[in-house]
Amino acid sequence: MKKACAVVILLLCSITCFGKKMRWCTVSEPEHRKCAELAKALAQALTPAVLAAFARLSCVKAYSTVDCINKIRDNKADLVTLDAGELYSAVKQFGLTTIAKEIYKDGGCILAVAVVRNDSSIDMRSLKGSRSCHSGARWTAGWSLPLGHLVSRNLLPWGEDEPLSQAVSSFFNASCVPGAAAMAPSLCSLCKGQRSYIRQKNFHCETSHSEPFYHNQGALRCLQSGAGDVAFVDHTALDSIDDSEKDEFRLLCTDGTHAPLSSFRKCNLGRGPGGGVVTRLNNRKIARKFLGAAEMAFGWKGKYRQRFQLFESATYGGSDLLFKDVTDKLASINDVDISQILGLDYVALLKGLGHEGSSLEDSVVRWCCISHAEQKKCEQWALSIKSDPLVCVKGASMSDCIEKIKRDEVDAVSLDATHAFIAGKCGLVPVVTEYYGDKCDPEGAGGHFESDELPSVYGVAVVRRTSKSVNFGSLGGRRSCHGHLYSPAGWVLPVRHALSTEHNSSDPCDPNKVYAEVFWKGCLPGGQGSLCKVCMGGTEEAATRRCADNHNERYYGNMGALRCLVGDPSGKSIGDVAFMEHHNLETNIKRLKSSGWAVGWATLDFELLCRDGNRAPLTEWKTCNLGAVPPNIVMTRPVLTTRIYDLLMKSQETMAAGPNNGFHLFESEQYGESDLLFKDATKCLVHTSHMDYRTILGEEFYVQAESIFNCTESTILQFCNQDVCSIF
Repeated sequence: MKKACAVVILLLCSITCFGKKMRWCTVSEPEHRKCAELAKALAQALTPAVLAAFARLSCVKAYSTVDCINKIRDNKADLVTLDAGELYSAVKQFGLTTIAKEIYKDGGCILAVAVVRNDSSIDMRSLKGSRSCHSGARWTAGWSLPLGHLVSRNLLPWGEDEPLSQAVSSFFNASCVPGAAAMAPSLCSLCKGQRSYIRQKNFHCETSHSEPFYHNQGALRCLQSGAGDVAFVDHTALDSIDDSEKDEFRLLCTDGTHAPLSSFRKCNLGRGPGGGVVTRLNNRKIARKFLGAAEMAFGWKGKYRQRFQLFESATYGGSDLLFKDVTDKLASINDVDISQILGLDYVALLKGLGHEGSSLEDSVVRWCCISHAEQKKCEQWALSIKSDPLVCVKGASMSDCIEKIKRDEVDAVSLDATHAFIAGKCGLVPVVTEYYGDKCDPEGAGGHFESDELPSVYGVAVVRRTSKSVNFGSLGGRRSCHGHLYSPAGWVLPVRHALSTEHNSSDPCDPNKVYAEVFWKGCLPGGQGSLCKVCMGGTEEAATRRCADNHNERYYGNMGALRCLVGDPSGKSIGDVAFMEHHNLETNIKRLKSSGWAVGWATLDFELLCRDGNRAPLTEWKTCNLGAVPPNIVMTRPVLTTRIYDLLMKSQETMAAGPNNGFHLFESEQYGESDLLFKDATKCLVHTSHMDYRTILGEEFYVQAESIFNCTESTILQFCNQDVCSIF
């Protein structure tokens, strides 16, 4: 006990012995009283010797959190705790730095919930025209997550040249959004704070506890008083509702249903980071020490907790004063980028909602391209459409595109089924799905199309007709061609079948290990070791290392797997079996000659390997295949779905209106490859942003992919699974 006491005193001394004063910024009288009590408790916790050198904590009054941010920037205050949304603005726009995050019992994040009275007929799909109560402008649960949800599902119309605040003002009949006074007048029409022409005395619609409807408790108060119809708060506020009153309220779920308050884990509008403490950059080291000492003395396990409770506010006539009352501890943060503190998804959401100026005013769409050939096709696409500007950005692979979208470096890409599975796990959402059927548009006018039927393509195993000894069960020691890493037909499906009776894999769920054990060598672009030895790399402007996971590798994709099967022009790099998709197979065989790759090959020179050990002509793919491959899906960040969809629909309409303009979205032959940007089998794009990616992929494929990745190491999934809610 004496040792713990000494540690606290040493920490306190380390921040005070040089006469450094800490100035906490407060936004209400109750918060100011708590701050004053903290200052008094700190002084009492020190020994007389230390106290002699101690410059006391002082408390600086401000009329709002924005005023606090300005005061800290101008060196008139040192510390304040902010909601993650305001914290982002403080760092990005005001140059402050984050030194600590609040950690709650469930971790470092909160869930956004929408609360209504039990007798309300409102649901998440019928909020237009209702009266809304928000914890704060640009706050995680009170603004960003609920509006992100509404925008991403096109429930909240938001024009390209319109500020989001104006769109929200038009959407709700009346609101109280503390902090939105300068945005749109109706966003403050329900607020009850004191009005004054004197800036320091005006609390109407300010982010201050002097505004009765401010913060989570205030938004609930707005709902409970009957002023509003729905309150947007975070889940930690639900405990403040008296048990006897909880049955009087319900949560709005994203599927349009209602649920009791206890169901917030399943019925919510998304998860986001909790609050944090900011200061000036040159003050960060001493401020970290101050917070550490204060928590060590007065936190839940503090030595002097009987004198002062850091995370308790009821004594001072308020709630969430200085810190949220549900805070379990503070996590000290060193000098890291804001995206590592708040999470890539959340930062991308804030950018999409215009936290750095409206991103919709700058309506460029950045499309991810994974090869020189795709870049050429994309640039031609950009020149051919009459829509918002399209910019083509180079990525190294589909996995790299997923990471770039997550990092807000590109906006969209069309992904094969396995990569769509990964992207879904990464928080991306569908916009449209490639359609391979014949029902697209009977009038040939392009544009919008919806269908519950999403035709698949099929995975097939192709061999040369002369290779009579090559069959399922006898592929051990052969040379294989796989399209690319994670490809459904080349990587996911083959592992389900008995490739070789001589090789029994000890880890059959990891395709990489199975193929490395079964095959002598092969070409699996994106793979490694023996599975790269047959690959060739690229040439000229598409020059790349061998086995690159993109079209620059000449054995990449469906066309590449076919090239691999017939071998390079010198006959050296050659495979015995090619795993690919059935679509365009006959066309690709003809391309071998027209592209100058190989001559003398015809459809009759190839056969399919059937699962029963037999072989069949290429035309028998319906009965002789490895299984169905779900369609490709265009995916993006949630808030961008409407913008990406509009671009694609305008592109289809432009192509349909000018079929002879020389550019075709779903053709790739003129660029020397196949399946560039989209599969060449695509007839049109189907609107599917209202569908979950799991539904589009189908349960069978989804379950298989999930079982594979449960025991297969994946760098991109490791990246996606980084969770700021549990890191700190």
